[in-house]
Formats: sequence, C-alpha cells, structure tokens
Amino acid sequence: MNKILVANRGEIALRIMKTAQKMGIQTVAVFSSADRNAPHVKFADQAVCIGEPASNQSYLRGDKIIEVAKRLDVDAIHPGYGFLSENAEFAELCEKNNIVFIGPRSKAIKVMGSKLAAKEAVKAYNIPMVPGIDEAITNVDKAKAIARNIGFPILIKASAGGGGKGMRIVEKESDLESQMKRAISEATSAFGDGSVFIEKYVTSPRHIEIQVMADNHGTILHFFERECSIQRRHQKVIEEAPSCVLSSKLRQEMGDAAIKVAKACDYLGAGTVEFLLDADYNFYFLEMNTRLQVEHPVSELISGVDLVELQIKVARGEKLNIKQEDLTINGHALELRVYAEDPMNDFLPSVGHLDVYQIPKGTGIRVDDGFEEGMDIPIYYDPMLAKLITYGKTREEAIQLMLKAIANYHVKGVQTTLPFGKFVCEHEAFRSGKFDTHFVKKYYSPKALEKEMQEEAKLAALVALKQYIEDQKLLRLPN
Repeated sequence: MNKILVANRGEIALRIMKTAQKMGIQTVAVFSSADRNAPHVKFADQAVCIGEPASNQSYLRGDKIIEVAKRLDVDAIHPGYGFLSENAEFAELCEKNNIVFIGPRSKAIKVMGSKLAAKEAVKAYNIPMVPGIDEAITNVDKAKAIARNIGFPILIKASAGGGGKGMRIVEKESDLESQMKRAISEATSAFGDGSVFIEKYVTSPRHIEIQVMADNHGTILHFFERECSIQRRHQKVIEEAPSCVLSSKLRQEMGDAAIKVAKACDYLGAGTVEFLLDADYNFYFLEMNTRLQVEHPVSELISGVDLVELQIKVARGEKLNIKQEDLTINGHALELRVYAEDPMNDFLPSVGHLDVYQIPKGTGIRVDDGFEEGMDIPIYYDPMLAKLITYGKTREEAIQLMLKAIANYHVKGVQTTLPFGKFVCEHEAFRSGKFDTHFVKKYYSPKALEKEMQEEAKLAALVALKQYIEDQKLLRLPN
C-alpha cells in the first residue's frame, strides 16, 4: 500500500494523513472549493479539488473520488467518519475498481446501518437488548398495543437513524400517534427511509461504547470502553475512557458482547459497539457504528495503540499482532468536542472568521484540529473546530488538565463550546461520576453558564485590584 486517498476533510483527514506519513505511505487529499486553503490540503502529498462547497457536490461524490483515485494510482481510500464512511454503495464501488476500502465490507455496513437488521443479526448471540419490537411499524393501533405491553415511557426510533433524528420519547398513550407521525416524517426527510420501531425507554441511561478491531484472520479485539453520556440533543459532547462506573467484571462482559456483535456481521477493521447502561448496571445493545469514531483518541491514549495504523494494517491483510490479554488500561483520557457554536444561544452554529486561534500545548494535551488562525468557518459542514483531548494518570488529573487546556485555548471571531466544556468539568455531578445522558437537560442552561462567567469575572477583578494595591504600596516606599 503506497498511496492512500483520504475522502474527508478537517481534523480527521489531517489525523489520518499523519499516521499514513509515519508509515511511509503517500497521501492524496480531495477538497471542495471552500477548503482550498485548509491544513489537510497543504499537508497531503497531492491534492485535487472535486467540486463546489456543498457536500453533495464534493465530499459525497463517490464517483468523482473514485475517478481521482484511479487517475493518481491510489491503492486505498480511507473515508474517515461522516460523509461516505458508512455508505455501503461507496465501499462496493471501491471494491469494483480494485481499490481497498479502509473499513468493513459492504455487507457489514448494510446490516449494521439498519438498527432493525442489526438486532436481527445479533439475536443468535444472546446479547441483551432493550425490550421492544424488532420490526418496522406504521400502524398506530399496533404501536399502542406494543407500548401498553412493554410499558410507558417508550422510544420511537428510526431504523436508519443516527444523531437523534427520527427519535421520539413518548410518555403517555395519548401522545403516541402524533409523535409517531413526526418520527416517520423526520426519518423520511433525513434518511429517505421512514421505517420506525418501538422499544422501552430506559429512563436514566448511561451511554457506554466499546471500541473493536477485527482482522481477516479471525482475530477480534476490544480496546475497552468509552463513556459518552454527556450529550445534547443525542449528540456526544464530552467523552472519556475508561468509564468511572464499570467494574472489571462488567467491563469484560460488555467487551465480550461487543466482540460477539462484530462476529455476527463478519466484521473487518475498526468499529464501535454502543450500549445503554441502566441505573441497575444492566446493559443493552444499542447499535454498531461501522467506522472510526470521533472520540477514538481517548481509546488510543488509555490502550497505547494507534487505531488508524491498525486500520491500515488490517486493510493490507495483516494479522493483528496483539492478544486481548496483552491489552490493559493505563491512565484516563477526556475529549471535548470544540464546536463553533454559541452555548449561550441554544448552541446555534457560529460561523465567521478566526481572528485569533491559538491551541493549548503541553504534556498530556492533544489537539486534533483542521483549522488555522485567519481561516473562515464554512457554513456547509459540521461546525466542529477541533477535538481537545487530555490524558492523566487518574480521572481527576485528566479533568484538571482539561480545565487548564480550556483556559489556554484562545479563539476570537466565533463563539465556541469551550465555556460549556469548562462548565461540565467543574460541575459536581460530572466530577463525582454521578451523571447520565440527561446531564445537560438537568444542569445546564445559558443562565447557569452566565452566572459562572460573571462570578469568575468578579474574582479576576478582585485579584487585579489586590495586585494594584500591592503595586501602589511598593511605589510609595521611600528609596
């Protein structure tokens, strides 16, 4: 494998290219006209513009990407995450053109891309699943009967869904019909597939996921868990590894279950098996993401591996040279997704010009980003600026380092989620580990953040005043 095309943009494109360079593999960047001066374009050995800024004219154009790959004698394509990463047709297109797709086989993408098909695939492996119905449903009367059977509250979910789209919590029977119609409409609009199903709503869940890696020689490993319960609108915001609530026994059980899920779909490469953990520490299979995850760095730091390097080696047909018993958890890692969003205004995107962009540096601090000072934040893509990752010997150390890193991360020109990250890391519920996926709903509001910022401003003013008085005393001392 001499040359890899990275079919993505921003921080993940740059992160993949750095590992490829370390392995002595050349890289090709593809970019839209909006990303002409982006760091990933400058970093690559070759770069080709594939279209206009809109994703459907550039990064989602699998045909154009294959065309570039063939013209430049590319051996493999790494899709990163988002865009074409879970597109089975694109994986098949790569296969047809004798280009290695650095990811799972198209069959696994198809099976795990449908929540219903995924449930069907893992049935034979005795993996715990949330009570519910494992078939698409449109009949309201039938839905009501099922809901009565499993008990309210229930969750209506889009089979092809993700990111919270096509998902509705229903507390009582009288709301079911209207919420079901909304879920079907949203799922149709977002995914072109209106299939929904019903399951019991776990009221105080934690979102725990297991990182897996499988080769072509029968080896499947797990690289422990990530705690992803700090979410807003079903989107993860802060992730950490390991989880502070899993016992070694539960960790092993969940790891074994994740490996079984991977076996169920004949998995290849890096993937993530997601679970819900209820208040009584029962876990339930949620879904499998058939790609590298945004939060993969925290798993890399605690397990001491480069997951992208392993992806590339597996794609080359190599055998994983690690045994499960050799893997141990060392230290603790946190990741904050730094979005160009305004936490004081319902997290609305904050597009603009990066007048100041200075990242924190130091031992235990890692920043995966794809922006530089002086760049504009495009309106066409996900507003994530960077991933801020900290690593310490303990959870407390990683949290303190995160707070220090946030204080030394300077951005002007756009609003960011850095103040929100600080709010979370200083909150007692987070620090104590006693939180679930409702953390934001329970504790966060723009007023709470504003109050915290005002108190800090007062403290800073008092410190400055004290220093001024001390300085004046020194100036008045006789020579």
